[in-house]
Amino acid sequence: MSTNRPRRVLIVQPYVPQYRVPFFQGLAAALTDHNVEPTVVHGGPTDEWAPRGDAVALDGAVQLRQRLFRLGSRTVVWRDLGALASRADVVVLEQALHNLDSYPLLLSSRSAPAVALWGHGRTYDRTTGALTRAVKRGLTRRADWFFAYTQGGADHLAADGFPTSRITVVNNATDTGSLQAARERVTSEQRERFAADHGLVPERTVLYLGRLDGPKRIPFLMQAVQHAARLLPGFTLLVAGDGPHRPMVQSAAARYKNIVYLGPVFGDQRALLGAVSRLMLMPGLVGLCAVDSFALRTPLVTTRWPLHSPEFEYLRHGHNSLIIDGGAQKYAEGVVAALSNPDLLERLRQGCAADAGRYTIQHMSRQFAEGILRMCV
Repeated sequence: MSTNRPRRVLIVQPYVPQYRVPFFQGLAAALTDHNVEPTVVHGGPTDEWAPRGDAVALDGAVQLRQRLFRLGSRTVVWRDLGALASRADVVVLEQALHNLDSYPLLLSSRSAPAVALWGHGRTYDRTTGALTRAVKRGLTRRADWFFAYTQGGADHLAADGFPTSRITVVNNATDTGSLQAARERVTSEQRERFAADHGLVPERTVLYLGRLDGPKRIPFLMQAVQHAARLLPGFTLLVAGDGPHRPMVQSAAARYKNIVYLGPVFGDQRALLGAVSRLMLMPGLVGLCAVDSFALRTPLVTTRWPLHSPEFEYLRHGHNSLIIDGGAQKYAEGVVAALSNPDLLERLRQGCAADAGRYTIQHMSRQFAEGILRMCV
């Protein structure tokens, strides 16, 4: 590739969620000194993403025209890249079969632009049929590079024949540094006021922070909370989030005083919730809540759910989290046992603090930048 002009990198995204902004900013900063200009282009949130309400504007990003089509139960998307792709040296695409704009780039007999995929490496959070897996594998092999969320995804790609020399593991993360700093700023007076306002026993308070939907196993969580409350008087669950199961949580909060529903919570507001809680409960799908729990020093308690996202790999039972087998009662018993064991809680908090420095947005930006620079050689 020519080095006389800035090398252009086009990063195609479904939309720009709030939590991704620090990553894109860090990536741009890491590439600027190497004469590489990244541009994020995106559509708008669709289907399950739209209700999240976390789409934001990103300086320098380009919003594309997009069209949605229904193919059976699946929504597919066409985003009009126009001439942007042809003017780029590298195009980074989401690894997703529903993005129709990816197919011309992946299936062309091309010398430029180079095409990278960014994604899980395999499908984690749903079961797929043999045909879908074969199509995904075939398209993935057409890419020149792959940015894998985690090492597990990279290992799956390598087992499928994708060259390891063309895989970059980015260790997907959020801005844990800012969340850690916000957690450090929480004062004892703030904690005491919040606890008094909500009638909390601090040593017996736990937190759910995330989307309220099916993959998170909200009915399981509601059952487990009632088991725990019978075992441990004063046990209280704080619930922060929104989604289709919000009415279920609101109904339970109205009926039981040991559930406090706080609505959706973003940014630094999460820090106070982590500071007043001893554990974070997530019996269903674990994703980026793993790194949130590290930053908040609020250890995660989850289950061996088969549909966890890649970030489940960051958890180590007994070090930074607890992974409990069994049903809702067994889960509740594990939560209560942990709350009753100060030595265990302290060990888990120390593990969270250590791993908060391992999975950072700065590391993710550097890894991604290094992969792009290797593509540009």
